[in-house]
Amino acid sequence: AYQPTANQARSATNDFFMPIVDAPFAFGSMAATNALSDVYAMGGFPLFALAVVGMPVKTLPLETIRRIIEGGEATCARAGIPVAGGHSIDSVEPIYGLVAIGMVHPENIKRNTGARPGDKLILGKSLGVGIYSAALKKNLLSATAYASMISTTTQLNTPGRSLGCFAGVHAMTDVTGFGLLGHLVELCRASEVSATVDYSALPILPNIVTYLEKGCVTGASSRNWDSYGEWISLPKKGFSEAERALLTDPQTSGGLLVACAPEVVPSVLAIFLQDGFHRAAVIGEVGEGRPRVNVVKSETVEQTAY
Repeated sequence: AYQPTANQARSATNDFFMPIVDAPFAFGSMAATNALSDVYAMGGFPLFALAVVGMPVKTLPLETIRRIIEGGEATCARAGIPVAGGHSIDSVEPIYGLVAIGMVHPENIKRNTGARPGDKLILGKSLGVGIYSAALKKNLLSATAYASMISTTTQLNTPGRSLGCFAGVHAMTDVTGFGLLGHLVELCRASEVSATVDYSALPILPNIVTYLEKGCVTGASSRNWDSYGEWISLPKKGFSEAERALLTDPQTSGGLLVACAPEVVPSVLAIFLQDGFHRAAVIGEVGEGRPRVNVVKSETVEQTAY
């Protein structure tokens, strides 16, 4: 992987986060992971972070606030960077986030523009975090599913550091609040291409269908569809509202979405695998034509041997 030198580009990202879990340490860790993801998604290396903390200090125990901050610090330690400072205020609701500072060689910067017809689309993490969080609020989420939610939302998107060096990786972003379709639409519009996604190829968190059947959908999922649905074509038959909800499900600290040349797919998947992203998968491809995302649903997903 490229080690930055004097010839480098610097970037700063700001991510401020409100709780989707009641566990303070996990909350802080998820927020920090989410913030650092923006640096990785550009092919960069994080350097340091600044913490931004807003807490209702008269109603929230100081021990809880301390554990939130410790969660963020622990994640930064895993990323190999310090929390170099920050700012705190008294606020009505708990808010925690990082200003993440990173660097990348100018020739290796990845953006959500540059995808080319013929590229394969690879998703690094399973979908369904928003559905899990909705189930948690309804006290329906199992202990196993809760553990899966914490695990995926605190997994640093470190493959981005290496993928930035790949000439065959043409575009990259991370999937967060706008859901898979929202961020893919952004990629298509920025790159002036179309894309096809095979719903049957998507990696999803365990038992997502069960929670969808119980109505565990966030309000943001429908708002997402309202904001970009005109850019999407869904299967006309055999495709449910629940399946659409998964495609627009807001992801907290979601996976990297990579558009790459077919010949580098094996190497890209190998990088994901060596960093512990065992569910990374090819989910579709980039095509010609006006910016649009076409969703298909194959009966049987034939895994191409890469």
